[in-house]
Amino acid sequence: MDKLGLYTKFTAVEAQRETLLEMLLEAAHAMQSIEGCDLYVVNLPENDPNSIWVTEIWNDPSAHEASLTLESAKELIRKARPLISGIEQIKLRPQGGKGV
Repeated sequence: MDKLGLYTKFTAVEAQRETLLEMLLEAAHAMQSIEGCDLYVVNLPENDPNSIWVTEIWNDPSAHEASLTLESAKELIRKARPLISGIEQIKLRPQGGKGV
């Protein structure tokens, strides 16, 4: 199994979390038609008013890389970049479980 899992924490610029959240939810909606994306979930932590976590599972790393070359993804990244003050990412290799 060569699946790729990602936990990505986006820290929004002060007072911009809701706008960034809308953009990430737009990305989540677009993932419905992206080949190779098994899971894309946008999460809000209860204890951090500026952060958004995105949980992803991809068939393999190349499917994730290919998704980033789409014009729609490039445009969304370009629009979101000024709203982000930091990004932390954890890459994982899913081994099994419900939904995998």
